[in-house]
Amino acid sequence: MTAEVGLFGAELRVVNAGVDLFADALGSRGVEVSRVDWRPPASPTVATLWRDEIDAANREALQRLGAAQPVLVDVRPALEVVPGMTPTTLLHAGPPLPWARMSGPVRGAVIGALLYERLADTPEEAERLAASGALTFDPCHHHAAVGPMAGITTARMPVLVVENRTTGNRSYATLNEGLGKALRYGAFAPDVIERLRWFEAILGPALGEVLRRIGGVDIRNLIAQAVQMGDECHNRNRAASALLIKTIAPHVAALDLPPAERERILTFAAGNDHFFLNVGMAACKAALDAAHGVPRSSMVTVMARNGTEFGIRVSGLGDRWFTGPAGTPVGLYFAGFGAEDANPDMGDSAITETAGLGAFAMAGAPAIVQFVGGTPADALGYTKRMYEITLGESEAYRLPPLDFRGTPTGIDVRLVLQTGILPQINTGIAHRRPGIGQIGAGLVNPPLACFEEAGRALAAELARPSQA
Repeated sequence: MTAEVGLFGAELRVVNAGVDLFADALGSRGVEVSRVDWRPPASPTVATLWRDEIDAANREALQRLGAAQPVLVDVRPALEVVPGMTPTTLLHAGPPLPWARMSGPVRGAVIGALLYERLADTPEEAERLAASGALTFDPCHHHAAVGPMAGITTARMPVLVVENRTTGNRSYATLNEGLGKALRYGAFAPDVIERLRWFEAILGPALGEVLRRIGGVDIRNLIAQAVQMGDECHNRNRAASALLIKTIAPHVAALDLPPAERERILTFAAGNDHFFLNVGMAACKAALDAAHGVPRSSMVTVMARNGTEFGIRVSGLGDRWFTGPAGTPVGLYFAGFGAEDANPDMGDSAITETAGLGAFAMAGAPAIVQFVGGTPADALGYTKRMYEITLGESEAYRLPPLDFRGTPTGIDVRLVLQTGILPQINTGIAHRRPGIGQIGAGLVNPPLACFEEAGRALAAELARPSQA
Protein backbone atom coordinates (compact mmCIF):
# COMPACT_ATOMS: atom_id res chain seq x y z
CA MET A 1 0.00 0.00 0.00
CA THR A 2 2.98 2.33 0.51
CA ALA A 3 3.41 3.18 -3.17
CA GLU A 4 -0.28 3.93 -3.62
CA VAL A 5 -0.45 6.19 -0.56
CA GLY A 6 2.74 8.01 -1.57
CA LEU A 7 1.56 8.56 -5.12
CA PHE A 8 -2.02 9.64 -4.39
CA GLY A 9 -1.63 11.05 -0.88
CA ALA A 10 -4.31 8.75 0.56
CA GLU A 11 -5.41 5.15 0.58
CA LEU A 12 -6.99 4.19 -2.74
CA ARG A 13 -10.73 3.47 -2.99
CA VAL A 14 -11.43 2.06 -6.43
CA VAL A 15 -14.58 1.26 -8.39
CA ASN A 16 -13.99 -1.09 -11.33
CA ALA A 17 -16.62 -1.33 -14.08
CA GLY A 18 -16.63 -4.23 -16.50
CA VAL A 19 -13.45 -6.24 -17.20
CA ASP A 20 -11.91 -7.64 -14.01
CA LEU A 21 -8.25 -7.56 -15.11
CA PHE A 22 -7.59 -4.13 -13.58
CA ALA A 23 -9.48 -5.01 -10.39
CA ASP A 24 -7.57 -8.28 -10.02
CA ALA A 25 -4.25 -6.48 -10.32
CA LEU A 26 -5.17 -3.96 -7.63
CA GLY A 27 -6.63 -6.66 -5.40
CA SER A 28 -3.34 -8.55 -5.52
CA ARG A 29 -1.71 -5.48 -3.97
CA GLY A 30 -4.23 -5.24 -1.16
CA VAL A 31 -6.28 -2.40 -2.65
CA GLU A 32 -10.00 -2.60 -1.85
CA VAL A 33 -12.00 -2.63 -5.11
CA SER A 34 -15.77 -2.32 -5.58
CA ARG A 35 -16.65 -4.31 -8.67
CA VAL A 36 -19.53 -3.24 -10.91
CA ASP A 37 -20.84 -5.85 -13.33
CA TRP A 38 -21.26 -3.65 -16.39
CA ARG A 39 -21.27 -4.60 -20.04
CA PRO A 40 -21.73 -2.56 -23.20
CA PRO A 41 -25.28 -2.49 -24.58
CA ALA A 42 -26.22 -5.84 -26.07
CA SER A 43 -27.78 -4.24 -29.12
CA PRO A 44 -27.01 -1.03 -31.02
CA THR A 45 -30.75 -0.36 -31.16
CA VAL A 46 -30.90 0.31 -27.42
CA ALA A 47 -29.57 3.84 -27.86
CA THR A 48 -32.58 4.72 -30.01
CA LEU A 49 -35.01 3.61 -27.29
CA TRP A 50 -34.22 6.31 -24.74
CA ARG A 51 -37.03 8.63 -25.74
CA ASP A 52 -39.41 10.81 -23.74
CA GLU A 53 -42.42 9.10 -25.30
CA ILE A 54 -41.25 5.68 -24.08
CA ASP A 55 -40.59 7.09 -20.63
CA ALA A 56 -44.12 8.53 -20.52
CA ALA A 57 -45.63 5.26 -21.73
CA ASN A 58 -43.71 3.33 -19.10
CA ARG A 59 -44.94 5.62 -16.34
CA GLU A 60 -48.50 4.88 -17.47
CA ALA A 61 -47.93 1.10 -17.64
CA LEU A 62 -46.25 1.06 -14.22
CA GLN A 63 -49.05 3.14 -12.72
CA ARG A 64 -51.65 0.67 -14.04
CA LEU A 65 -49.71 -2.25 -12.59
CA GLY A 66 -49.38 -0.57 -9.21
CA ALA A 67 -53.04 0.46 -9.10
CA ALA A 68 -54.38 -3.07 -9.67
CA GLN A 69 -56.57 -4.54 -6.92
CA PRO A 70 -56.80 -8.31 -7.59
CA VAL A 71 -59.55 -10.09 -5.68
CA LEU A 72 -60.23 -13.84 -5.75
CA VAL A 73 -63.97 -13.95 -6.42
CA ASP A 74 -64.94 -17.43 -7.58
CA VAL A 75 -64.03 -20.92 -8.76
CA ARG A 76 -65.85 -22.21 -11.85
CA PRO A 77 -65.36 -24.82 -14.59
CA ALA A 78 -63.06 -23.41 -17.26
CA LEU A 79 -65.68 -23.94 -19.96
CA GLU A 80 -68.03 -21.53 -18.14
CA VAL A 81 -65.64 -18.62 -17.62
CA VAL A 82 -62.40 -18.78 -19.63
CA PRO A 83 -62.76 -16.77 -22.86
CA GLY A 84 -62.60 -18.95 -25.95
CA MET A 85 -62.59 -22.27 -24.11
CA THR A 86 -64.19 -25.25 -25.89
CA PRO A 87 -64.50 -28.97 -25.01
CA THR A 88 -61.57 -29.77 -27.29
CA THR A 89 -59.31 -26.84 -26.35
CA LEU A 90 -56.17 -27.53 -24.31
CA LEU A 91 -54.41 -24.46 -22.97
CA HIS A 92 -50.70 -24.73 -22.18
CA ALA A 93 -48.01 -22.58 -20.60
CA GLY A 94 -45.65 -20.31 -22.51
CA PRO A 95 -45.71 -19.13 -26.11
CA PRO A 96 -47.54 -21.04 -28.90
CA LEU A 97 -46.45 -24.67 -29.16
CA PRO A 98 -47.69 -27.46 -31.47
CA TRP A 99 -47.82 -31.08 -30.31
CA ALA A 100 -44.85 -31.99 -32.49
CA ARG A 101 -42.55 -29.61 -30.55
CA MET A 102 -43.81 -30.35 -27.03
CA SER A 103 -41.27 -31.70 -24.56
CA GLY A 104 -41.79 -34.88 -22.56
CA PRO A 105 -43.51 -33.45 -19.46
CA VAL A 106 -45.85 -31.24 -21.50
CA ARG A 107 -46.82 -34.27 -23.60
CA GLY A 108 -47.38 -36.19 -20.39
CA ALA A 109 -49.66 -33.44 -19.08
CA VAL A 110 -51.62 -33.46 -22.36
CA ILE A 111 -52.03 -37.24 -22.09
CA GLY A 112 -53.23 -36.93 -18.51
CA ALA A 113 -55.65 -34.13 -19.39
CA LEU A 114 -57.21 -36.18 -22.19
CA LEU A 115 -57.63 -39.13 -19.84
CA TYR A 116 -59.17 -36.82 -17.24
CA GLU A 117 -61.58 -35.33 -19.79
CA ARG A 118 -62.49 -38.86 -20.93
CA LEU A 119 -61.51 -37.94 -24.47
CA ALA A 120 -59.19 -40.96 -24.44
CA ASP A 121 -59.19 -44.26 -22.54
CA THR A 122 -55.47 -45.06 -22.68
CA PRO A 123 -52.24 -43.08 -22.92
CA GLU A 124 -51.67 -44.47 -26.42
CA GLU A 125 -55.10 -43.34 -27.56
CA ALA A 126 -54.45 -39.92 -26.02
CA GLU A 127 -51.20 -39.56 -27.97
CA ARG A 128 -52.91 -40.43 -31.22
CA LEU A 129 -55.66 -37.89 -30.55
CA ALA A 130 -53.11 -35.20 -29.67
CA ALA A 131 -51.29 -35.77 -32.95
CA SER A 132 -54.49 -35.96 -35.04
CA GLY A 133 -55.15 -32.24 -35.42
CA ALA A 134 -58.60 -32.60 -33.84
CA LEU A 135 -57.63 -30.59 -30.76
CA THR A 136 -56.86 -26.90 -30.31
CA PHE A 137 -53.62 -26.16 -28.47
CA ASP A 138 -53.27 -22.54 -27.37
CA PRO A 139 -51.28 -20.57 -24.76
CA CYS A 140 -53.05 -19.83 -21.49
CA HIS A 141 -51.99 -16.21 -21.94
CA HIS A 142 -54.18 -15.94 -25.06
CA HIS A 143 -57.19 -16.55 -22.81
CA ALA A 144 -56.43 -14.27 -19.82
CA ALA A 145 -55.18 -17.37 -18.00
CA VAL A 146 -51.97 -18.72 -16.51
CA GLY A 147 -50.87 -22.27 -15.74
CA PRO A 148 -47.92 -23.52 -13.68
CA MET A 149 -45.31 -25.78 -15.32
CA ALA A 150 -47.01 -27.52 -18.30
CA GLY A 151 -50.01 -25.29 -17.62
CA ILE A 152 -52.51 -27.65 -19.24
CA THR A 153 -56.06 -26.38 -18.70
CA THR A 154 -59.15 -28.11 -20.08
CA ALA A 155 -62.88 -27.48 -20.18
CA ARG A 156 -63.99 -29.37 -17.06
CA MET A 157 -61.19 -28.23 -14.79
CA PRO A 158 -62.25 -25.81 -12.05
CA VAL A 159 -60.37 -22.52 -12.35
CA LEU A 160 -59.77 -19.68 -9.92
CA VAL A 161 -61.39 -16.42 -11.01
CA VAL A 162 -59.49 -13.26 -10.05
CA GLU A 163 -60.96 -9.84 -10.74
CA ASN A 164 -58.95 -6.62 -10.87
CA ARG A 165 -61.38 -4.34 -9.05
CA THR A 166 -59.64 -1.24 -10.46
CA THR A 167 -60.33 -2.01 -14.12
CA GLY A 168 -62.74 -4.96 -14.05
CA ASN A 169 -60.59 -7.36 -16.08
CA ARG A 170 -60.44 -10.98 -14.95
CA SER A 171 -57.85 -13.74 -15.03
CA TYR A 172 -57.93 -17.50 -14.48
CA ALA A 173 -55.77 -20.34 -13.19
CA THR A 174 -56.26 -23.99 -12.30
CA LEU A 175 -56.16 -25.24 -8.70
CA ASN A 176 -52.77 -26.26 -7.37
CA GLU A 177 -52.24 -30.01 -7.06
CA GLY A 178 -49.41 -29.93 -4.52
CA LEU A 179 -45.84 -31.15 -4.87
CA GLY A 180 -44.56 -34.45 -6.25
CA LYS A 181 -46.37 -36.31 -9.00
CA ALA A 182 -48.86 -33.91 -10.55
CA LEU A 183 -50.35 -33.26 -13.96
CA ARG A 184 -48.49 -29.97 -14.29
CA TYR A 185 -45.18 -31.88 -14.16
CA GLY A 186 -46.34 -34.39 -16.76
CA ALA A 187 -47.52 -37.17 -14.45
CA PHE A 188 -50.70 -39.02 -15.39
CA ALA A 189 -50.91 -42.00 -13.03
CA PRO A 190 -54.40 -43.03 -11.83
CA ASP A 191 -54.01 -41.17 -8.52
CA VAL A 192 -53.23 -37.94 -10.43
CA ILE A 193 -56.41 -38.31 -12.49
CA GLU A 194 -58.47 -39.22 -9.41
CA ARG A 195 -57.32 -36.06 -7.65
CA LEU A 196 -58.29 -33.90 -10.63
CA ARG A 197 -61.75 -35.47 -10.67
CA TRP A 198 -62.12 -34.76 -6.95
CA PHE A 199 -61.19 -31.15 -7.71
CA GLU A 200 -63.98 -31.08 -10.30
CA ALA A 201 -66.64 -32.76 -8.17
CA ILE A 202 -65.93 -31.42 -4.67
CA LEU A 203 -63.02 -29.01 -4.13
CA GLY A 204 -63.76 -26.55 -6.94
CA PRO A 205 -67.50 -26.19 -6.23
CA ALA A 206 -66.82 -25.87 -2.48
CA LEU A 207 -64.24 -23.13 -2.89
CA GLY A 208 -66.47 -21.33 -5.37
CA GLU A 209 -69.39 -21.35 -2.95
CA VAL A 210 -67.21 -20.04 -0.10
CA LEU A 211 -65.80 -17.21 -2.21
CA ARG A 212 -69.23 -16.15 -3.40
CA ARG A 213 -70.54 -16.16 0.18
CA ILE A 214 -67.76 -13.98 1.58
CA GLY A 215 -67.54 -11.62 -1.40
CA GLY A 216 -64.01 -12.61 -2.40
CA VAL A 217 -60.52 -12.37 -0.89
CA ASP A 218 -58.25 -9.34 -1.34
CA ILE A 219 -55.16 -10.98 -2.84
CA ARG A 220 -52.99 -7.86 -3.03
CA ASN A 221 -53.34 -7.39 0.72
CA LEU A 222 -52.69 -11.08 1.36
CA ILE A 223 -49.50 -11.07 -0.74
CA ALA A 224 -48.29 -7.93 1.02
CA GLN A 225 -48.61 -9.71 4.36
CA ALA A 226 -47.02 -12.91 3.09
CA VAL A 227 -43.96 -11.11 1.70
CA GLN A 228 -43.31 -9.67 5.15
CA MET A 229 -43.67 -13.17 6.61
CA GLY A 230 -40.93 -14.74 4.48
CA ASP A 231 -42.66 -15.71 1.22
CA GLU A 232 -41.68 -14.60 -2.26
CA CYS A 233 -44.95 -16.09 -3.62
CA HIS A 234 -43.43 -18.25 -6.34
CA ASN A 235 -41.54 -21.18 -4.86
CA ARG A 236 -42.26 -20.25 -1.25
CA ASN A 237 -45.97 -19.85 -0.43
CA ARG A 238 -46.21 -21.13 3.13
CA ALA A 239 -47.36 -17.88 4.70
CA ALA A 240 -49.68 -16.97 1.82
CA SER A 241 -51.25 -20.43 1.84
CA ALA A 242 -51.74 -20.27 5.61
CA LEU A 243 -53.35 -16.82 5.37
CA LEU A 244 -55.72 -17.97 2.62
CA ILE A 245 -56.67 -21.14 4.50
CA LYS A 246 -57.24 -19.11 7.68
CA THR A 247 -59.65 -16.90 5.72
CA ILE A 248 -61.71 -19.67 4.15
CA ALA A 249 -61.55 -22.49 6.72
CA PRO A 250 -64.50 -21.38 8.89
CA HIS A 251 -66.67 -21.06 5.80
CA VAL A 252 -65.59 -24.47 4.47
CA ALA A 253 -66.56 -25.93 7.84
CA ALA A 254 -70.04 -24.41 7.44
CA LEU A 255 -70.70 -25.91 3.99
CA ASP A 256 -73.50 -28.41 3.51
CA LEU A 257 -71.15 -31.26 2.69
CA PRO A 258 -70.51 -34.63 4.35
CA PRO A 259 -68.05 -34.19 7.24
CA ALA A 260 -65.53 -36.45 5.51
CA GLU A 261 -65.44 -34.14 2.47
CA ARG A 262 -65.05 -31.01 4.58
CA GLU A 263 -62.21 -32.71 6.40
CA ARG A 264 -60.59 -33.78 3.13
CA ILE A 265 -60.76 -30.23 1.74
CA LEU A 266 -59.10 -28.69 4.80
CA THR A 267 -56.56 -31.51 5.10
CA PHE A 268 -55.58 -31.14 1.44
CA ALA A 269 -55.24 -27.35 1.74
CA ALA A 270 -53.27 -27.54 4.99
CA GLY A 271 -50.89 -30.14 3.52
CA ASN A 272 -50.20 -28.20 0.32
CA ASP A 273 -47.58 -25.50 0.84
CA HIS A 274 -48.26 -24.29 -2.71
CA PHE A 275 -52.02 -24.02 -2.25
CA PHE A 276 -51.69 -20.27 -2.85
CA LEU A 277 -49.32 -20.36 -5.85
CA ASN A 278 -51.94 -20.47 -8.58
CA VAL A 279 -53.96 -17.76 -6.82
CA GLY A 280 -50.93 -15.48 -6.78
CA MET A 281 -50.22 -16.23 -10.43
CA ALA A 282 -53.75 -15.26 -11.43
CA ALA A 283 -53.50 -12.07 -9.35
CA CYS A 284 -50.26 -11.10 -11.10
CA LYS A 285 -51.83 -11.89 -14.48
CA ALA A 286 -54.85 -9.65 -13.76
CA ALA A 287 -52.55 -6.78 -12.71
CA LEU A 288 -50.22 -7.13 -15.69
CA ASP A 289 -53.04 -7.47 -18.21
CA ALA A 290 -54.23 -4.05 -17.01
CA ALA A 291 -50.76 -2.68 -17.77
CA HIS A 292 -50.60 -4.27 -21.22
CA GLY A 293 -51.40 -2.34 -24.38
CA VAL A 294 -49.84 1.03 -23.54
CA PRO A 295 -48.50 2.22 -26.92
CA ARG A 296 -44.69 2.36 -27.08
CA SER A 297 -44.18 1.15 -23.53
CA SER A 298 -41.08 -1.03 -23.12
CA MET A 299 -42.34 -2.70 -19.93
CA VAL A 300 -42.52 -6.49 -19.99
CA THR A 301 -46.00 -7.82 -19.14
CA VAL A 302 -45.45 -11.56 -19.71
CA MET A 303 -42.56 -13.95 -19.15
CA ALA A 304 -43.50 -17.57 -19.83
CA ARG A 305 -41.94 -20.84 -20.94
CA ASN A 306 -43.23 -24.14 -22.22
CA GLY A 307 -40.31 -26.56 -21.93
CA THR A 308 -39.18 -25.74 -25.46
CA GLU A 309 -39.21 -21.95 -25.78
CA PHE A 310 -39.11 -18.97 -23.47
CA GLY A 311 -41.29 -16.04 -24.52
CA ILE A 312 -41.97 -12.49 -23.41
CA ARG A 313 -44.62 -9.94 -24.29
CA VAL A 314 -44.18 -6.18 -24.03
CA SER A 315 -46.88 -3.65 -23.13
CA GLY A 316 -46.37 -1.47 -26.21
CA LEU A 317 -46.01 -4.30 -28.72
CA GLY A 318 -49.47 -5.85 -28.70
CA ASP A 319 -49.88 -9.62 -28.60
CA ARG A 320 -46.57 -10.48 -30.26
CA TRP A 321 -44.28 -13.03 -28.62
CA PHE A 322 -40.51 -12.61 -28.57
CA THR A 323 -38.93 -16.00 -28.05
CA GLY A 324 -35.72 -17.92 -27.55
CA PRO A 325 -34.73 -21.39 -26.35
CA ALA A 326 -35.85 -22.29 -22.83
CA GLY A 327 -32.90 -22.83 -20.47
CA THR A 328 -32.49 -25.68 -18.01
CA PRO A 329 -32.68 -24.59 -14.34
CA VAL A 330 -29.67 -24.90 -12.07
CA GLY A 331 -30.64 -26.02 -8.60
CA LEU A 332 -31.25 -28.81 -6.12
CA TYR A 333 -32.53 -32.27 -7.09
CA PHE A 334 -34.51 -34.87 -5.22
CA ALA A 335 -32.61 -38.03 -4.28
CA GLY A 336 -31.89 -40.20 -7.30
CA PHE A 337 -32.13 -37.40 -9.88
CA GLY A 338 -29.61 -35.03 -11.44
CA ALA A 339 -29.13 -32.42 -14.14
CA GLU A 340 -29.12 -35.10 -16.85
CA ASP A 341 -32.76 -35.85 -16.00
CA ALA A 342 -34.01 -32.25 -16.14
CA ASN A 343 -36.32 -30.82 -18.77
CA PRO A 344 -35.79 -27.25 -20.01
CA ASP A 345 -37.76 -24.74 -17.97
CA MET A 346 -41.52 -24.45 -18.32
CA GLY A 347 -44.54 -22.71 -16.84
CA ASP A 348 -46.41 -19.42 -16.69
CA SER A 349 -45.38 -18.98 -13.05
CA ALA A 350 -42.72 -16.44 -14.07
CA ILE A 351 -45.69 -14.05 -14.15
CA THR A 352 -44.80 -13.59 -10.46
CA GLU A 353 -41.33 -12.24 -11.28
CA THR A 354 -42.87 -10.10 -14.03
CA ALA A 355 -45.03 -8.47 -11.34
CA GLY A 356 -42.17 -7.97 -8.84
CA LEU A 357 -42.46 -11.18 -6.81
CA GLY A 358 -40.70 -14.55 -7.00
CA ALA A 359 -36.95 -14.17 -7.39
CA PHE A 360 -37.40 -10.39 -7.44
CA ALA A 361 -38.58 -10.64 -3.80
CA MET A 362 -36.05 -13.25 -2.63
CA ALA A 363 -34.40 -10.76 -0.29
CA GLY A 364 -37.42 -11.15 1.97
CA ALA A 365 -37.50 -14.95 1.65
CA PRO A 366 -34.02 -16.24 2.57
CA ALA A 367 -35.40 -19.69 3.45
CA ILE A 368 -36.17 -20.22 -0.25
CA VAL A 369 -32.52 -21.12 -0.86
CA GLN A 370 -33.13 -24.44 0.92
CA PHE A 371 -35.44 -25.28 -1.99
CA VAL A 372 -33.70 -23.73 -5.02
CA GLY A 373 -30.05 -23.60 -3.90
CA GLY A 374 -27.63 -20.84 -2.95
CA THR A 375 -27.29 -18.86 0.26
CA PRO A 376 -29.32 -16.15 2.02
CA ALA A 377 -26.73 -13.66 0.77
CA ASP A 378 -27.46 -14.84 -2.78
CA ALA A 379 -31.18 -14.25 -2.23
CA LEU A 380 -30.43 -10.70 -1.12
CA GLY A 381 -28.16 -10.19 -4.11
CA TYR A 382 -30.72 -11.40 -6.64
CA THR A 383 -33.26 -8.82 -5.48
CA LYS A 384 -30.74 -5.98 -5.41
CA ARG A 385 -29.64 -6.87 -8.93
CA MET A 386 -33.22 -6.71 -10.23
CA TYR A 387 -33.51 -3.05 -9.24
CA GLU A 388 -31.06 -2.39 -12.09
CA ILE A 389 -33.56 -3.52 -14.76
CA THR A 390 -36.89 -2.34 -13.37
CA LEU A 391 -38.86 0.88 -13.74
CA GLY A 392 -39.91 1.27 -10.13
CA GLU A 393 -40.66 -0.31 -6.78
CA SER A 394 -43.86 -1.83 -5.49
CA GLU A 395 -45.82 0.27 -3.05
CA ALA A 396 -47.67 -2.81 -1.79
CA TYR A 397 -44.97 -5.49 -1.54
CA ARG A 398 -42.20 -4.37 0.82
CA LEU A 399 -39.10 -6.18 2.03
CA PRO A 400 -38.11 -5.99 5.73
CA PRO A 401 -34.42 -6.88 5.12
CA LEU A 402 -34.15 -3.86 2.80
CA ASP A 403 -35.71 -1.43 5.30
CA PHE A 404 -39.13 -2.13 3.79
CA ARG A 405 -38.08 -1.05 0.32
CA GLY A 406 -40.64 -2.05 -2.34
CA THR A 407 -39.82 -5.03 -4.52
CA PRO A 408 -38.25 -4.20 -7.92
CA THR A 409 -41.17 -3.98 -10.32
CA GLY A 410 -41.70 -3.39 -14.04
CA ILE A 411 -39.00 -5.03 -16.16
CA ASP A 412 -37.78 -2.59 -18.82
CA VAL A 413 -36.54 -4.10 -22.09
CA ARG A 414 -34.20 -1.11 -22.49
CA LEU A 415 -32.53 -1.65 -19.12
CA VAL A 416 -32.04 -5.36 -19.78
CA LEU A 417 -30.34 -4.53 -23.07
CA GLN A 418 -28.27 -1.71 -21.61
CA THR A 419 -26.99 -3.59 -18.56
CA GLY A 420 -26.92 -7.13 -19.89
CA ILE A 421 -28.64 -8.20 -16.66
CA LEU A 422 -31.32 -10.82 -17.26
CA PRO A 423 -34.40 -11.26 -15.06
CA GLN A 424 -33.91 -13.87 -12.35
CA ILE A 425 -36.53 -16.60 -12.02
CA ASN A 426 -36.88 -19.38 -9.48
CA THR A 427 -38.68 -22.47 -10.66
CA GLY A 428 -39.53 -26.13 -10.23
CA ILE A 429 -37.72 -28.75 -12.30
CA ALA A 430 -39.60 -31.45 -14.19
CA HIS A 431 -38.18 -34.75 -15.44
CA ARG A 432 -37.60 -34.70 -19.18
CA ARG A 433 -39.63 -37.89 -19.64
CA PRO A 434 -43.44 -37.81 -19.41
CA GLY A 435 -45.18 -39.39 -16.47
CA ILE A 436 -42.46 -38.95 -13.81
CA GLY A 437 -43.13 -35.49 -12.42
CA GLN A 438 -41.11 -33.02 -10.35
CA ILE A 439 -37.49 -33.85 -9.57
CA GLY A 440 -36.20 -30.62 -8.02
CA ALA A 441 -36.20 -26.82 -8.01
CA GLY A 442 -33.73 -24.13 -9.00
CA LEU A 443 -32.96 -20.87 -10.76
CA VAL A 444 -33.04 -19.87 -14.42
CA ASN A 445 -32.84 -16.80 -16.68
CA PRO A 446 -34.54 -15.94 -19.97
CA PRO A 447 -32.46 -15.94 -23.15
CA LEU A 448 -31.17 -12.49 -24.08
CA ALA A 449 -32.54 -13.07 -27.59
CA CYS A 450 -36.09 -12.38 -26.36
CA PHE A 451 -35.13 -8.88 -25.29
CA GLU A 452 -32.98 -8.18 -28.34
CA GLU A 453 -35.88 -9.08 -30.62
CA ALA A 454 -38.27 -6.94 -28.56
CA GLY A 455 -35.81 -4.05 -28.67
CA ARG A 456 -35.68 -4.18 -32.45
CA ALA A 457 -39.48 -4.25 -32.58
CA LEU A 458 -39.67 -1.20 -30.31
CA ALA A 459 -37.19 0.64 -32.50
CA ALA A 460 -39.36 -0.16 -35.53
CA GLU A 461 -42.41 1.18 -33.68
CA LEU A 462 -40.59 4.43 -32.98
CA ALA A 463 -39.87 4.82 -36.68
CA ARG A 464 -43.62 4.88 -37.41
CA PRO A 465 -45.71 8.03 -37.08
CA SER A 466 -47.50 8.23 -33.74
CA GLN A 467 -51.23 7.48 -33.83
CA ALA A 468 -51.90 9.82 -30.92
